[in-house]
Amino acid sequence: MENRFALLIDSDNVSAKYITPILDELSKYGNVTYKRIYGDWTSTQNSSWKEVLLQNSITPIQQFSYTHGKNATDSAMIIDAMDMLYTSELDGFCLVSSDSDFTKLASRLRESGCTVIGMGESKTPVPFRKACDIFTELELLLEDSVQGNEMRTVENEQSEQKSMKRGNVSAAGRSVPVTRSQIEEAVAKIITENQNNDKETGLGEVGSRLVKLYPDFDVRRYGYSLLSKFLETLPRLKLKQEGTTVTVTLYEDKSKKEQVEEFILREVQAAGTQGITLGALGNKIRSEFRDFQVRDYGYSQFKQYIRSFEQILVKEDGEQNRAVLK
Repeated sequence: MENRFALLIDSDNVSAKYITPILDELSKYGNVTYKRIYGDWTSTQNSSWKEVLLQNSITPIQQFSYTHGKNATDSAMIIDAMDMLYTSELDGFCLVSSDSDFTKLASRLRESGCTVIGMGESKTPVPFRKACDIFTELELLLEDSVQGNEMRTVENEQSEQKSMKRGNVSAAGRSVPVTRSQIEEAVAKIITENQNNDKETGLGEVGSRLVKLYPDFDVRRYGYSLLSKFLETLPRLKLKQEGTTVTVTLYEDKSKKEQVEEFILREVQAAGTQGITLGALGNKIRSEFRDFQVRDYGYSQFKQYIRSFEQILVKEDGEQNRAVLK
């Protein structure tokens, strides 16, 4: 049975040109039971919406602007959402707005066990994005052509360079795209955690974990329509398919791995019977192989990695650990 969703749109903050992409995107998650849009329909500002409401069977909810600003519209939408939460058997809500006024509503709906999908323009502040289970930028839904994808890729590379300097929040409090390197690092961590528990990492798990980490993560932002195609562009990741099952693993350069192992054995042997502290050994490895990361070899701790060598014994020496040949 399909999940049942309520679609609630804040007309003051969203253009009518997005309605078809909104409905198409939401159809991926389930059946849209309620379709309501809130605004002052006596205002010329909402005239563009009037033409598409009947075509898409969306119920307009009249809310006069008693005061300046959007508080009246927001309040009506929030009250309806809470009524639906308690009187209807809904699995989730789709809140369409580009401001942060619905942050508390999204959090409250999630606390009640509902899935919250947020949609808004790129100007949408971070608090609302983070309050949703999934957040999708409306501009991405319009950019389906090849030309649009190519333009977005170039723009994203520029955004990545900026975000590396200032993090993932702009000076105006808006979200900027999470960088490829951050995504690669997050996936590598997921794979390493699973390897430590003798588990494989499926493509579906990677997708769901990334959305939990970054609710506004969307491969279309990077110019791809499939998560698998996007992950294949990340140097440290490798995809393997067996039948219908796709797993994600870390790419290992075996020749380099062998070089590292040989270097470690030489250093431990050269240290003699006293051995070498793990701190000193780690510094020597990083000095020789500047991009060495223990998680690339499937371990979360350096000590675990050294213990994996059959020829090496790790001894505790006070507060230090020493590696010696057996």
